[in-house]
Amino acid sequence: MRFLPALMIAAIACGAAIPSGFAADLPERQQAEVAPVAPPPPTILKPRFLSEVRFGLSAQDPWSPEAGSVNITGEVLTGKLFQADNATLDLFVPRFHVGGSANTAGATSFAYAGFTWTVPITAQLFVEASFGGAVHNGKTGDDVGPNRVALGCSPLFRESASVGWRFDEHWSLLATIEHLSNGGLCEQNRGLTNVGARVAYSF
Repeated sequence: MRFLPALMIAAIACGAAIPSGFAADLPERQQAEVAPVAPPPPTILKPRFLSEVRFGLSAQDPWSPEAGSVNITGEVLTGKLFQADNATLDLFVPRFHVGGSANTAGATSFAYAGFTWTVPITAQLFVEASFGGAVHNGKTGDDVGPNRVALGCSPLFRESASVGWRFDEHWSLLATIEHLSNGGLCEQNRGLTNVGARVAYSF
């Protein structure tokens, strides 16, 4: 038992020899030794200028003298022109579109541009309407010849309506009917009504 006081004296001496800031530095040193957390990956924004592309086929006005031919169609759409704070009002914000329809039998072909409104019905089903103008290479005079439509003038108004089904966030399918006419602004106004289907890819 004589050596117990000596051990206590030695322990006290060792404690005194430890620098006063050493114990306080332990938490900081342990934190420094922990590997830094990697920052989250940057958010990738969807392109607003180009939001969707569409390609398809349509029947050239089945009720007109140009019936019996097929069109190859294509269209690109931007994102919404702006975002409304209210979800209902946002449905009225359109997208801008540019497209074309090339007839494979030498009948009327046209290029068009305008605005598109898309309204979701369910997560997959949606309806769509568009309005704008079109320029064409069709017949505009009084004597248009056989198998051609008298369109009166160019440019024309163009309206379309579609029903679509969205398979996933990228792919969808649309059934579309479109009508071109001059609205009675020119002498001839037979108009042109095409029906078809398009495949769409959203970015």
